[in-house]
Formats: sequence, C-alpha cells, structure tokens
Amino acid sequence: MGISIPQALDCFHSSDLLGIGMEADAVRRALHPEGVVSYLVDRRLDIPSGENAAESVYSQAAEALDLAATGLHLDLGATISLGDLCALLSGLRQRFPALRLHGLSATTIAALAAASGLSLREVLTRLHASGLDSLAGDDALVCDEAGSWIETHRTAHQIGLRCTAAMISGLSETLAQRVDHLQALRALQEETGGFTAFTPIAFHPDTHSSVLAPIPVGWQPVTAVEYLRTLAIARMVLDNIPHIQSNNAAQGLKVVQMTLRFGCNDLGSITLAPGAPRPANRITEEDLRRVIRDAGFRPAQRDTLYQTLFLNN
Repeated sequence: MGISIPQALDCFHSSDLLGIGMEADAVRRALHPEGVVSYLVDRRLDIPSGENAAESVYSQAAEALDLAATGLHLDLGATISLGDLCALLSGLRQRFPALRLHGLSATTIAALAAASGLSLREVLTRLHASGLDSLAGDDALVCDEAGSWIETHRTAHQIGLRCTAAMISGLSETLAQRVDHLQALRALQEETGGFTAFTPIAFHPDTHSSVLAPIPVGWQPVTAVEYLRTLAIARMVLDNIPHIQSNNAAQGLKVVQMTLRFGCNDLGSITLAPGAPRPANRITEEDLRRVIRDAGFRPAQRDTLYQTLFLNN
C-alpha cells in the first residue's frame, strides 16, 4: 500500500531528504531485490507527412536496427491522417518485426480522434492493431483523475495497450497538485494494471516548448534536490507501478546515479541518432553501464515493455 496523501505532502515539506531517499530505496529493494538496473536502446523518430514519408521512416528504422536499437519512439512531426498512420505502423511491423513501436502521446491521440471523427477507443484500437506496442505518457502535465490524459490512458489499458506514466512538474503547480497527480495514477493502476513505468520529468522551456501552459514570471528550473525528492515520493506512492525511471537526458550523470538510491530502478533510454555526430553531453550506453556498476548494481538492457534482453555483470 503506497503512502497516503498527508504522508506524501509531509515528505514534500520535510528537510530530511536522505531519510526520504532511504524509505524510497526500501520500496525499490522490495520490488526489485535482484539488484539490477535497466536501460533501453532506441531511436526517437518524428513521422513526417507527404508521399515520401513512409520510405523516410523505413530508412531511419533500418539505420536504428543496424545500430542495435530494440525499439522506436514515435512522434508525429506533421499532420497525418489516421489511415496513413496506421498504414505506416503496419509497414514498420512487417519490415522490422524485431523493433518495438512505442510513442504517440495522449495529446496526439486526442488530435487524431478529433480529425477523424472517431472515439478515443476506436483510434487506439486501430493503432494497436496496426502495430503500436505501447503508448507514451511523457506529455503528462500535473492533472487530476478527471483529466483527458487519464481517460486516454484508461482507454488504452482497456484494449490491452501498455503505457508509460509521467508527471511534468516544476511549472506552476502546487505540491498538493503533484500529490493528487500521483494518486490519480495510482488509482488508475489499481483499476487497470496497464502502466509499465513512471518517470518524473522536470519542466524546461527548451525541451517542452510544445507544452500549452503559461510559464510564470520568475520561473526557475527544478533543482537536483527537488527532482530527487519528487522521484522518491513517487516511488513510495506508486508502489503498484513496477518501474520508476529517471530522466537521464535532462539530469546529468551525477544526479542520475543518485536516483538509484532514491527509488529508481531504470535509467531510461539511450536514444540513437544515426548519421549525426554525437554531442559532447550526450550520455552513451557505456556511460549508463558504468554509473550503474559504480552504484553497486548490475546493468541490464531491456526492451520497451521491460523484458530483459542482456544482463551485463
């Protein structure tokens, strides 16, 4: 049983960060006593529109597979019809059966439903039947149980589509709203069991420019301490979601390593960018394996649905 709303609020207001981390780590150990920390190798791919869209996507998928990716994280980079998107997914599934197809957000699903005149269930059913393995949850602003994000993911779970959960925090929400968001995720997981993992995401204008919410005057980025606190509280509230993932792309290796003692058991994705030079600050697979080993754990490569592929001692 996860901690209560009052207990979660007390943790947000507490100055005992290490104590909170230890409590979250105890939950992590109970759920994952084997001492393994996982990560994913995939490629983020924006689906374009136009007559050459399919060939462009197939070419990028082939490059990713050649570089040992196990999945694609799909986003819509342009307006595309539901029929064309389903055809593209079917083409990817037929040509690259080894790649897991993950992505498309609740925001995207709502837009597809509005454009096609179909219900959320009909859109999700068509996408799932065409090859979509799991729905991304990384567009989740702090919401409540009645929010459209929750309803889209509830519908996805009902048709057998697995999903990731998230919470974009650090914009203008209150601590009580963060706790309400976590409790809404917990309640939906109790109802459906459809979430594979949860990721706390710190809002930043550079990486969340598409978020339709006003940035408050005097906005400051989430600190490492606040991120660790939020992650630990999430682990304690969401003890019915098996995996807690840290956002390695935004936090940096030192903070990423600390998350492993604050309830985290997965370090997210190594996102490949075939044909492009590697920026100096991009984290590599070897970086993650080293961080995991140095923290006293064993690294394991997984796929999008958290099936272990390779255990690295």
